[in-house]
Formats: sequence, C-alpha cells, structure tokens
Amino acid sequence: MKKQGYKQKDIALVIGKDKSVISRELKRNRDKRSGEYKSDLAQRKYVQRQKSKPKKIRFTQTVQQLVNDWLAEDYSPEQIVGRAKVEGLECVSHERIYQYVWYNQKYEKGTLFEHLRHKQKRYRKRGAAKDSRGCIKNKVDISLRPAIVDKKERLGDLEIDTIIGQNHKGVILTINDRVSSFVWIEKLQGKDAKNLAAKAIEKLTPYNQWIQTITSDNGKEFAEHEIIAKGLEVDFFFARPYHSWERGANENTNGLIRQYFPKGSSFENITNQQIKDVQHKLNNRPRKKLNFLTPNEFLTLNLFNQKVAFVT
Repeated sequence: MKKQGYKQKDIALVIGKDKSVISRELKRNRDKRSGEYKSDLAQRKYVQRQKSKPKKIRFTQTVQQLVNDWLAEDYSPEQIVGRAKVEGLECVSHERIYQYVWYNQKYEKGTLFEHLRHKQKRYRKRGAAKDSRGCIKNKVDISLRPAIVDKKERLGDLEIDTIIGQNHKGVILTINDRVSSFVWIEKLQGKDAKNLAAKAIEKLTPYNQWIQTITSDNGKEFAEHEIIAKGLEVDFFFARPYHSWERGANENTNGLIRQYFPKGSSFENITNQQIKDVQHKLNNRPRKKLNFLTPNEFLTLNLFNQKVAFVT
C-alpha cells in the first residue's frame, strides 16, 4: 500500500491500527542509508530486537535466597515450590531448582545437593531373598484389618518399622501416621522385642486417645506385638511377607530418615538430641500429599474432626 501511494491513515484503517503505529514502523524499520522501507529488512530488524531484548528473570536473588534457605532445611525442590505457593511467595519450577542445584555442584563446587533426599544415589531393586527371621506367634494378618484403614480417611492408623545401623549396631524405631505423615522416632539399643515394645508404648501413650491401629512387617523384633496392642489398647496387624507396598507410607518415611542417617553408617554415636532434631524437621516439613501443609499443621487442623475426608 505504501508503494501504491496510499496515505498512512489509509493503511492504518485497513490493518486496524492507529496511524501513529504506521509512522513509527516506517521510521524505525526503514533502510538507514536510502530511507526506503522494505518488509524483509523490517522483519530481520524485528527478529534481532527480540533476540537482544532483555528477558524477565524469574530466578532473582530473592528467589535464590529463598531456595537456599529452604534447601538448608532439607526441603525438596517440589516442597519448596509447593510451600511458596501456600505462602504466596514468588518461586520457579522444581525442575529449575534441580538445575540450579546441579549447576552449583558441577561448576561452583557447591554442596546444595547434599540437602537432597537421594543426593546422587540411584534406587536399588529389592531382591526376594529368603526371610530367615523366624515366626511370630498370634499374628493377625493385614487381611483382617478394617477396610477404612486402606481408604486413609481417619487419623490414628499407624505403621511401625526399624532401621538398622552398620554391622547391625544400633537400631532406630520409626512410627508414622498413614494420613498425616506425622512421625515418631526413637533410638533403641538393639532389636530386642520387649525393649522395642516398651519404647513404642512409651512413645505413643501421650497420643493413644486417637490411635486406632498399628501395622508392621514380619520382623521378629515385633514378636511382642501383643504387649503393644494391650498397652495402647489398639489392634496390631502384620503385612504379608515381601509386600512392602502394604506399608508404603512407612517405607517412604524410612527413606526420609535415611537422608540424615545414611545406609552403611553406624548408629552407635547418634544422640537422642539428633533423633529429636530429625523428628522435628520431618514433622515441620511441608508435604505434597497434604497440599504442602506440614504434618503438625495438618494435625492441628484435623485432629479433633474425624469426620473430615482427609487428603490422601
């Protein structure tokens, strides 16, 4: 239209723009030497400007500091993003945080990766080696457990397990609530069943008004399950051998604890204060399954309202 002699206001009318837009376009993208406007030259200039145009930086110093602070608290990248949404804070995606962490390690020799749950380790497939831990008397199979436990619609259905230190020296007792992910951790001197039963009762007695059931694996350290059941007035069930997914929440909890007490490490020198610190961290860490509330926050909101359909 320009070549055909149309005025700028006519061109503007046809393409639905103000005539000032046409004027700026002709002036900005014309050939500086001849003053002639050429569409192909104008397009090249536009592309070049887009390449050199400053991009909005979302991973600002403020966001980076937030990520660093929460990584120091052992939040996962996904937990950082979720918690930022809960608190209305600006953040980047969890993939971007992982990129930042690995860049920090590779090029800056940083240690942020040490706060990730699995660090650089890969999952190991579990074998189905023969279990030689013996039989437990009067076990109640998980098939007899109330169906409501599987639905995860109430608090108080617990899972219990142990984590063993290097050379079988030192044992950590772990108990978790299936719905809230609240966890209790206790150091044991060994795998003696009576000692474990006593510690479990001691740890859970302040909470037994809302505890419903307990489920364990078939380790003989739970041979005194009847003492636990009687002491807490709850029903105690056993998962089937080689069916770890029936205690999936507990397996996940043990994985979280292993971040602080890795496999192959000795538990002999772990102090009770260290155990308490880890328990406090896990119970105050936001969880995706709880819509990024912490287990403590979730309990506070729901403990006395068992009719609520809990997040699962």
